[in-house]
Amino acid sequence: MNIQELRKQLVNNQQIYISCVVPLHNEQENIINFISELNQKLRTLSTKYEIIMVDDGSNDDTQKKALSLTNENIKLIVLSRNFGKENALTAGMEHCSGDVTILIDADFQHPVELLSTFLSYWSDGYDMVYGVRKNRADESLLGRFFANLFYSFAKLSRVNIPRDAGDFRLLDKKVVAAINSLEEHNRFMKGLYAWVGFSSIAVPFDVIKRKAGKTSINFFNRFDLALTGIASFSNVPLRIWSLIGILISFLAFVGGVYIVIKTLLLGVDVPGYASIIVAITFFGGIQLLSIGILGEYIAKIFTEVKNRPKYIIAKKVGFE
Repeated sequence: MNIQELRKQLVNNQQIYISCVVPLHNEQENIINFISELNQKLRTLSTKYEIIMVDDGSNDDTQKKALSLTNENIKLIVLSRNFGKENALTAGMEHCSGDVTILIDADFQHPVELLSTFLSYWSDGYDMVYGVRKNRADESLLGRFFANLFYSFAKLSRVNIPRDAGDFRLLDKKVVAAINSLEEHNRFMKGLYAWVGFSSIAVPFDVIKRKAGKTSINFFNRFDLALTGIASFSNVPLRIWSLIGILISFLAFVGGVYIVIKTLLLGVDVPGYASIIVAITFFGGIQLLSIGILGEYIAKIFTEVKNRPKYIIAKKVGFE
C-alpha cells in the first residue's frame, strides 16, 4: 500500500488524527460559538482529533471562556503576553500530534466547511493545502495598494509566496516537522510555508465577515509583518539601493566632468543657492532612506543573535 492509498483509507475510515491550531487574541465574542462549530465539523471527519487554542495575551475574557471549553479533545495554551500571531501559530504547531495540522482563525472568516475539501486534497497526495482569498473587496484602497506592492517585491525573491494566501491551511505532519525545525525568531509564516516546499495546492474561498468583535490587526501590524517578510526572504531592497547608489555616483561624475570642462572654457559662474539646497536635500534623503533599509536588516540580525525564545507559555491545559 502506497502513501496515497493509506491516506485515502485513513480519511474514508475517519481514522486520521487531526490537529487544529486556533490562535486567539481578544475573541471573547466568538470563541464559544466558533469552537462549538469547529468541534462539530471535526466529529464528522474523524474519531480522533484535537483542537489547540493558543491565547496570545488577550486582555478580555477570551482566556476564561477558552478554559471553560477544554476537555479531552480541546486544549489550551496561554502565552505570558502578546507575542504576535506568527509566534502563537508556532506555539500551537510545536504542540501538535496529528497526522495533519489545520490552522484556522476563530473569527469565522475561515469557513470550516472547507476542511472536508482540504482533507480530500491531502488524501490525493498533497502535503499542503492552503486557502486563497478570491478578492480583497473588504479592504481599503490603501490596504490593497500595499498588498499589491508587497507581492510585487515577493516575486523578486527566491521563494514563491502564493498571492493572497494566508494562514488558513492544512499541513501534513512532515511539513509541520520541517517548519518546527526552523530556528529563526523573526517569523513570517507565509514565507516559511513556501520555503519548506512540499507538494501543495490552493483552494479559493470567500472571506466571510466577522460575526462579532473587531480585529486587533491594524495597518501598522500588517506593515511591520510585510517588512519582516521582505527582509526575511529577499535582499532585493539592498540591491536596489546599491544600484541607485551606482547610478547617482555615475551622474555625479558626469556632472563633475561637465562643470570642470565648462569652467575651463567659459570661466566660473556664480553658484545658485536653490540648486545647492535641492542637491543637499535630495542626497540627504537618499542617504537616510538607505540607512533605514540597512537598519531593518541589522535589526533582524540583532533579534536573531539574542536567541530569546519565540514565546513563553504561562499555562497549558489538556496536555499530558
